Amino acid sequence: MPLLTPTTVRTLLADHGLRPRRALGQHFLADPNTARRIVRLAGIGEGDRVLEIGPGLGSLTLALAEAGADVVALELDRHLAPVLEGTLAKVGADASRRRVEVVVGDALSVDVDALLGDRADGPWHSVSNLPYNVAAPVVARLLETAPRVERQLVMVQREVGERLAAGPGSPAYGALSVKVAYHARAELAGTVPPTVFVPPPKVESVLVRIVRRPVLPVDVPSSDRLFALVRAGFGQRRKMLRRSLRPVLGERVVDVLDAAGVDPAARAENLELMDWAKVARVEAGL
Repeated sequence: MPLLTPTTVRTLLADHGLRPRRALGQHFLADPNTARRIVRLAGIGEGDRVLEIGPGLGSLTLALAEAGADVVALELDRHLAPVLEGTLAKVGADASRRRVEVVVGDALSVDVDALLGDRADGPWHSVSNLPYNVAAPVVARLLETAPRVERQLVMVQREVGERLAAGPGSPAYGALSVKVAYHARAELAGTVPPTVFVPPPKVESVLVRIVRRPVLPVDVPSSDRLFALVRAGFGQRRKMLRRSLRPVLGERVVDVLDAAGVDPAARAENLELMDWAKVARVEAGL
């Protein structure tokens, strides 16, 4: 199946009077080898069900279809959607062959689980070149609201990718890292240079593999309260926990931390998910 190159990407944009929209973080993948590499790293094969967020002109979409996947391509830009559908139709990967369905919608607001719910039962993958400006919230939202998406392979800005996969003690470790660890296991799976995009971004991209946990690793009375504590801790990450958590725990902050076995002089970056869970349980009186 012919995949998109820099020449074909520029031609598609010119033919339809389009330009990459900075506000939407549009950098179109334009390298067949990279597209096929992403599909291979995602482990996609015949009959796999894939949600692709931000398909753009279809560089990755075509590679997914080539591998035999059934794809729901969720595109925010209503001007790009018909171009994508036309590209897919030319190579026989459109909805007429039940291979790819293009849906116009916002991954930050659409009911993803409902979107996938009308289709065949079974687990889903998410394989996406995510716009840099929404990558972190999109990944977090899929983990929180779309349990049928069991595996993600996402291409994101290096800084965001390192935050997704970071562990305690790492400079990149933060509230997002803890949220990902609560739902899934994440690891960096590769790098992607700016030269394979049109236009080239000013930053390096990375691939992150995220696999949902079949069972949550900690038991807490409320995940919302757990993450409220985490956000407060990392909101003032240079401060000791006895200070950064005072706004949410009040005068009993030291007593709660002591009862949870957490050093009040520690900082948020030193705590593992299990430590945060202990603090949440003690705060709830458990």
